[in-house]
Amino acid sequence: MNKASFAHPVGRVRIVGWIEGISYLLLLGVAMPLKYLADLPMAVKIVGWAHGVLFVVLMLLILIAWIGKKLSFGHSALMVIASLLPFGPFFIDRKLAADESGD
Repeated sequence: MNKASFAHPVGRVRIVGWIEGISYLLLLGVAMPLKYLADLPMAVKIVGWAHGVLFVVLMLLILIAWIGKKLSFGHSALMVIASLLPFGPFFIDRKLAADESGD
């Protein structure tokens, strides 16, 4: 990951995208098995809630970056789609880094 700046709108999308991506993997890889294999539904409740908040924040940051013309429509749409897939935000990060450094 190229260093993302929280001061730049695309940098905020990249940083929150990484955190949201990690929360999604934790939800799928840790919390769900704990719920179904160890009968610990609280893990999904906690991690799922955190992931949901991060997802909403990410969507708002994508919208802000797109409205501010810092992120193209194509890259905005790609990031929305990538956020729905495990590991998706990590794969698109390089494309977003180009948008961030393009200013």
